[in-house]
Amino acid sequence: MDKKKELLKRIPKIDEVLKDQRLFVFFENTARGLIVESVREITDEARNRILCWSEGEPPFPDFENMINDIIDRIYRKRQRSLRRVINGTGTILHTNLGRARLSKETCKNIEETATNYSTLEYDLKLGNRGSRHDHIEKLITKITGTQAAMVVNNNAAALLLCLSELAEGKDVIVSRGELVEIGGSFRIPEIMKLGGARLVEVGTTNKTKIDDYRNAVIDGQTAILLKVHTSNYKIMGFTADTSLAELVELGQETKIPVVYDLGSGLLIDLQKYGIDEPTVIESLKPGIDLIMFSGDKLLGGPQAGIITGKKEYIDRMKKHPLARVVRTDKMTLAALEATFCEYLDLEKAKESIPVLSMITVPIDEMRNKATLLAERIRQATDAFDVEVARTEGQIGGGSTPNLYLPGYGVAIKGREMSLDRIERDLRSYQVPVIVRIYQERILIDMRTVEEEDLETVGKALLWCKEKYDKGKKRDE
Repeated sequence: MDKKKELLKRIPKIDEVLKDQRLFVFFENTARGLIVESVREITDEARNRILCWSEGEPPFPDFENMINDIIDRIYRKRQRSLRRVINGTGTILHTNLGRARLSKETCKNIEETATNYSTLEYDLKLGNRGSRHDHIEKLITKITGTQAAMVVNNNAAALLLCLSELAEGKDVIVSRGELVEIGGSFRIPEIMKLGGARLVEVGTTNKTKIDDYRNAVIDGQTAILLKVHTSNYKIMGFTADTSLAELVELGQETKIPVVYDLGSGLLIDLQKYGIDEPTVIESLKPGIDLIMFSGDKLLGGPQAGIITGKKEYIDRMKKHPLARVVRTDKMTLAALEATFCEYLDLEKAKESIPVLSMITVPIDEMRNKATLLAERIRQATDAFDVEVARTEGQIGGGSTPNLYLPGYGVAIKGREMSLDRIERDLRSYQVPVIVRIYQERILIDMRTVEEEDLETVGKALLWCKEKYDKGKKRDE
């Protein structure tokens, strides 16, 4: 008991700790309460270790270690929940990591719009109230060649708005093989029900013919012929699909609008890079009435649902009460306008839009980055076995299922540290590095890592080693 009392007396008082010069820098940009809270937590933890001690070496309260722990605790408390990470997984549209990265020009436009007043709903020519739809509509129609366009907060909302305006209380015909789950348990049948439409399934899971649609049409009751792109899965083998051209012909014959839920929103043909996805432009050529797609997938912009097509239907949806519920804010519009502006020069877009840039990056460039990172790690520490390795990346985000993109990365194995520990510690670094464990190695895929991030990745691995050594020393 006397030994515990002696150890407890050595724990410095909070006021004494706060006078340490190493904490002064935090008082300039950190709330004092947060600093005091961090000091109190670390000293309390030291006190509890002493009170719980019963045998073995006594837990001596080392002041230097306490200061380091306090600094680390302050940094962690200051960190925002939504923050930057380095994506080393090789999945370009990683849903958990925010999907599409935005271009530099897009980010500049967001900042300018967000830090100033803007023309969100103001018409400069007339000097009175304007419409937020006007900022993006002309640009979208110019690029797609359609009559009209509008934007809502995501593609599920786009479909919901379309069903609510055009098909409430009426039938919507769709192939059984296209009743997809979009993600997060949002399913086409459920959105149909929410939109007030009656789902009419035709065909079978693997085969749907145009006669299946024709036979299901009921004059005055059928509101929409709906086609849904199965972007997150493929049916292989004995299959048959109804083409957009066939549906358009039937729609014109029956005077029923054809709506295409494209989903991923690819604007540029990327077949020479192995991407066999329908583009918005090609999908519009048969003459469909409406098409809708996401902004934050292969388009490479912010989360949004873009609806474009015939003016008569777009104008009706703009006036629907639900349009206000699912409308986008000024920052999304600023981001989307800047993203579409990039597509005015298609070749430049492949370089400036990160999603397209990562898809089309030359394999030699990835190998060079991997070689550079591997050498940096070897020079910094001998704690890891490091080698340059071939990788298989993915586009992700519910796009291009079963497509793997060949690339290069760095494979790492700890000489003392376990793979699980390395992966976990990389996630807890001040700039978290997200990796995957594959074939008994940590794999950092260069497809989704920028060259300017290589130094940070190297520092993160060195920090993992230092943290391991520190813990090992404490255990001893």
